[in-house]
Order: sequence, then C-alpha cells, then structure tokens
Amino acid sequence: MKVAIYCRLSEEDRNKQTVTDDSNSIQNQKSMLLQYAMEQRWELYNIYSDDDYAGADRKRPEFNRLLEDAEHHKFNIILCKTQSRFTRELELVEKYIHGLFPIWGIRFVSIVDNADTANKGNKKSRQINGLVNEWYLEDMSDNIKSVLTNRRENGFHIGAFALYGYKKNPEQKGHLIIDEEAAAVVREVFTLFSQGYGKTAIARMLNDRGIPNPTEYKRLHGLRYQQPKMKNSTLWKYFAISDMLENQIYIGNMVQGKYGSISYKTKQNKPRPKSEWYIVEGTHEPIIDRELWDKVETLRKQRAKPFNTGTIGLFARKARCANCGYIMRSSKNHNTHYLQCSNRHVAKDACIGSFISVEKLEQTVIAELNRLSAEYLDKNELEQNIEFCGNLQEQKDRIHSDIAVYEKKIAEYAKAVKELYMDKVKGLITESDFGELSKDFTTEKERLECVVRDGQKQLSEIEDKIKAGDNRRELIEQYTNLEHLSREIVETLIDYVTIGKRIPGTRNVPIEIHWNF
Repeated sequence: MKVAIYCRLSEEDRNKQTVTDDSNSIQNQKSMLLQYAMEQRWELYNIYSDDDYAGADRKRPEFNRLLEDAEHHKFNIILCKTQSRFTRELELVEKYIHGLFPIWGIRFVSIVDNADTANKGNKKSRQINGLVNEWYLEDMSDNIKSVLTNRRENGFHIGAFALYGYKKNPEQKGHLIIDEEAAAVVREVFTLFSQGYGKTAIARMLNDRGIPNPTEYKRLHGLRYQQPKMKNSTLWKYFAISDMLENQIYIGNMVQGKYGSISYKTKQNKPRPKSEWYIVEGTHEPIIDRELWDKVETLRKQRAKPFNTGTIGLFARKARCANCGYIMRSSKNHNTHYLQCSNRHVAKDACIGSFISVEKLEQTVIAELNRLSAEYLDKNELEQNIEFCGNLQEQKDRIHSDIAVYEKKIAEYAKAVKELYMDKVKGLITESDFGELSKDFTTEKERLECVVRDGQKQLSEIEDKIKAGDNRRELIEQYTNLEHLSREIVETLIDYVTIGKRIPGTRNVPIEIHWNF
C-alpha cells in the first residue's frame, strides 16, 4: 500500500507556538506521520507540504498537486495529522473524502481525530469534524472582520501596503507618513492636471521620463506587492492617474473599505458602495493642500463627459483588453460609440489596441444571454415563483420626493445666477468674476436638470407598470428575450468582458464574457 503524506502549517499555528509547544510545526507533523506509516508497513510515495496556508485556501499548491496525483491513482492512502489539516470546509470533505476518493480507490486517514474512510462507522464523526471546522472558519472570519472594522472606524491604516506617496510609520502601527520620493510625483500629477493637462497626457509624460508606476515603485523598493502579471505593467495608465486625483488619502483623510470580500471561503473581493466606505478625516499629514485639491475637484467635474444622455457608459469599467488586461475607454465617432484599449496612447507599442463598437458588444452579450436563458430557464416555473412587484406606488412616491428636492436645488442655483448678474450690473463684480462664479452654479443646475428628466422618465415607466397590473409573464419575457441592455443589467450579470483584436480578414472580434453567476 502506497501512502501520500499531507502536512499544512498556517500563520495562525505559528502564532500559537511557544518554545515548549511545537507540535504544529511541519517537521513534527512529518515525523509523526512517517512513524505511523512505518508502523502500518505502508510504502511512502511522497510528502506534500503547504507552509503558511489557511485550511480554507483552495489554491494551496501542494494540496492541488496531491489531488491531481490521487486522481491518477499514484497512491492508495492519504495520511494527515487531522482532518482539518486537509481542509476545514465541509463542502470539500463531502466532495473528496466521501465522494471522489472512494471512486479513485483512495483511503483517507487522519490519526489524531481517528478519521478513516476504511471504517464506515465513523463517517458521521468525519462529517461532524467537517461541520465544526466550518463553524470555526466562520467564527474566525467574523472575529477578524470585527477587529478590522473597529480599526477602520478609528482611522488606523490596516492595509498590507501604504498608498503610493506614503509609507507605514515604523514607530506607530496603523499610521502613515509621507514618502517624499513618491509624494513628489503625486504633487506633480495634481499640479499638471490643474494646469490643464489631461490624464492620458500626464501618464505619457511620466512614462517618457521613465518614472515607474506605483506597482513597479513598490517592487523596486523591495515590497512584495503582488498583482496580476500583464504586458507593460510598469507603465502609468489613464486610470492610475484618475484614481490618484480623486483619492482623499492625499489630503489627510483615511479612506478604507472600498472593496469587501464575497465570503470567508474566497479571497475574491467586490467593490462596495461609497456609503459603506470608512472615511476618517485628518489621520495623517496631507501631500496635497486643500486649495490645489479643490481646484482639481472643480476641473474634474467640468471635464466629466457622461456617456450617452447623461448616464454612465453601458460597459464602463467592465470591458478589458484581452492583450494587456487594462480597462477599455469609450469614444465617439460619427454618432457611434466605441470601446478601445486605454493602453494604446500611454507609450509607444504599449498594446496592439483592442477595439469594438458598443452596439456590437451589446448584441453579442444579448445573444449569449438569450441562449443561456433558452437553454437553462423554465419560464413557466419562473412565472409561478416570481412575486409581482407590490411596491410600485412606494417607488413612485420616493422618486416624486427626490424630484422635488432636485427642483428646489435647481431654483436655488437659478436664483444665485440672477443675483450674481444683478451684482455685475451694479458694478459690484467684474464681467470675468461673474463668468467664473456663475459657471459652477450653471454646471450643477444643468446636471440636476438631467437627473430630473431621468426621474420623470422612471415615473412614466412606473405609471405604465401600474396600469398594466400583474404582468409577470411580460417581465420574464423582458429579461429572457432581451433586445437592449441597461446599465443595471450589465452591473448585475457581468463581472467583466475581455475584448481581443479583430481577426485579420474578418469582421470577428474575440469576446469572452465572465458572468457574475
């Protein structure tokens, strides 16, 4: 009988150890398991050992190599110190220990908790062990989240790395101090933007001078900063400049919690709404003074170009270049909207430049959605289970209330402009002062007028729904036989889409859709 030994040591084990307690060390696990295998007269096939990995981490390299070798029947037995060394997830206990291992002819043994798949009588105890380990993971995750939330709320920096322009204070945990070398670049970026330079132009200027981007800067300074490897990953990009210009950390405010984990079982994160961010003012020394910040904020709002009738782009931040992995930007030519790789203009030969029309991408996504719904959804069952929306009147009242607030603001801005005009007529302010002071009021008034129009459009749609009554079948048809996408549908269903370069000699563009389901 050939045996494969699996050992795992996590950071948590290492923290528990004392001088007299090293029972969790890798060497002690190996010695214990080798001794047991010799007593059973099993032949050792291999020792698989993961150091510094949690029991819920499914990307453990040796763990996955063990599973691959098990599937190829390279040994007969898997031996661990405890079942939790193999996994703390009940789902994997059922999948492998009680599911695939018997099919592959693999016996699982853990010596401390007496788990042995050759003994059918202790299957329930193995399942109880799995359940207890699952509870342990969930409780530990909740405790960690509670501690981190408390530190965030009190303005302590808890990230593994400081934001570009800062470094961790070695004398005060959770406090940031200025890194002058990087801070000089940050000040230059803000200054250039305030002088009228665009974000892409600033990125090109930094690249032309050979200034490393934040990721490369961390690497050059010996920080083990890991990011997905992409072509030209050392270059400054449009979105690096954009994100920098709107980050309040540069004016001394601690901003955290922009992303949150989906589950304690995965390291995958998702963006959180701004209302859930943790923002604490005045926690550290600012790099950018308030006057420059306010000037940049004003310019950013003036330059913002909403995509198509004042709304966010259909695939904004969802479309990525398949060649270099960076977010594609929207453009317009002859009344047609396009998406193109934002990496094309930051440096020479930075990317081949993926390119597609928004209409073509929308139709491709719709076709795939309709195919999936036709193949997998039972519309009759959906109609029985779906609850007709009974809060339409509530939605209508809320929108009416919002519109009333916006219209009041619009009237205030209009009044402010009139008062400024009268001051100009009276000679209290100059023509140029009037133009500069009234610009912000006019811009904000126009933005709110656009919001009011959108709200009135929503009201009209709700009125139609109320008149139509119980239209469950129509709602199902609307979302399973789509003709057009909305931003809401894209946000809900799509994680991201990769766009490739058009295949020479054809009109075909490689598209890969990564769904949220």
